[in-house]
Amino acid sequence: MKSFWYSLFFLGLFVAQAHGQRQVIDKVVATIGGEFVLLSELEEQHSMLEAQKGVLPEGARCDILDGAILSKLLLNQAKLDSIEVSEAEVEDQLNARIDRILTYMNNDVQQFEDYYGQSIGEVKEQFREDLKNQILTERMRSEIINNVTVTPSEVKAFFNQIPTDSLPYFSSEVEVGEIVYKPKVNAEERAKAISKLETIREQIINGEATFEELAARFGDDGSARVGGDLGWSKRGNFVPEFEAAAYKLDKDEISEVIETQFGFHIIQMLERRGNSIHVRHVLVKPEITDGDLELARTYLDSIRHLIATDSLSFSIAVKRFSDDEQQSYNNDGRMVNPSTGNTFFEVGDLDADIYFTIDTMQVGGVSEPFEFSGPTGETYFRIVQLQSRTKPHLANLQQDYSKIQQAAIQAKKNEYVNDWVLERAEATYIDIDPMYVTCPVVRKWLKQEPIRP
Repeated sequence: MKSFWYSLFFLGLFVAQAHGQRQVIDKVVATIGGEFVLLSELEEQHSMLEAQKGVLPEGARCDILDGAILSKLLLNQAKLDSIEVSEAEVEDQLNARIDRILTYMNNDVQQFEDYYGQSIGEVKEQFREDLKNQILTERMRSEIINNVTVTPSEVKAFFNQIPTDSLPYFSSEVEVGEIVYKPKVNAEERAKAISKLETIREQIINGEATFEELAARFGDDGSARVGGDLGWSKRGNFVPEFEAAAYKLDKDEISEVIETQFGFHIIQMLERRGNSIHVRHVLVKPEITDGDLELARTYLDSIRHLIATDSLSFSIAVKRFSDDEQQSYNNDGRMVNPSTGNTFFEVGDLDADIYFTIDTMQVGGVSEPFEFSGPTGETYFRIVQLQSRTKPHLANLQQDYSKIQQAAIQAKKNEYVNDWVLERAEATYIDIDPMYVTCPVVRKWLKQEPIRP
């Protein structure tokens, strides 16, 4: 279980530093420019993979070191190129990782702190530099491949070089459009939420309780557990209404009640450094009643009727009526498969409610409205249109051009990265400890045989 929490926290960070003492005597096993790989890093990564996958193959440490050297080479170059990562970006990603762990721990802060042996703030500081380095590494990789494209002739050439007996067999796939509607809060519940926040604000100003105490008691988002603290952020990180109110505040000032898409807030300015602000807030989400839900369902059903009777095209209905915060809104209503980045879904990859809705639907058909939950638990309604359906088939350029194009782009990106690595490795000081120079995958990093006393 320990390795589970570490891998969940890092989500890709190479080093799992930790809870408890290191079990190895540390030393540098590789030097890449101004960066170092420690023996402890290798051992911790090896232990974590072993806990996840069982017995690892011989040479696993060599593979781990190979990957670490590549990451350090990218990191070293990112620093030489002065690539920047903002403090706010690191803070946001730290918060996201901690939020995910707390979700698995049923938002039990005490369980989190007992497990790590530190407060949330201390854990964030412990991993901050490693996370920043990971972001720098990813950004350097993106810089290398940012402008890689392929022409139609390159896609065709890529497809033609695949042996016929190696062509993939694609399952049935569908494209699905959606119109999403968020139920409106009725006037009475809006008034209740505003009144509740006004009372909280008065209690803070009158000294009856602290902002942190009331945020923890009444806040309706994850920041409540840390007294509403949202950490440091730069312009553009908050929704416009929130940001406009926050940037008007002086130090320690508390805003009036403001409304955003998430609900109603009061905000307190803690500190400001240039364009960066450190604020906390209390969010109160007004209650959506059964009557509000029924009104939303009826409204969306009336839109469905207009589409079904050809009084309105699905595309126009998306632009007029769908929630513009949804990813599909800017894609003409088409849902995007998060696993592939395109609009095609194998039926098994669809959410169960969508799968059963379109299972017997004809292409072009539009569903009845049905309810679903957003990423932060809000209730929405959607209607969906089945826009295409393919039969299982062997890969071909006519039906699968976009997939083949993506595969061709990825292959070309890999070539670019490999060429860049060879060039930068030649120009970068790299030294590897004798205990690893015999690794076949590692020897390529050495420009000549190491001279050892």
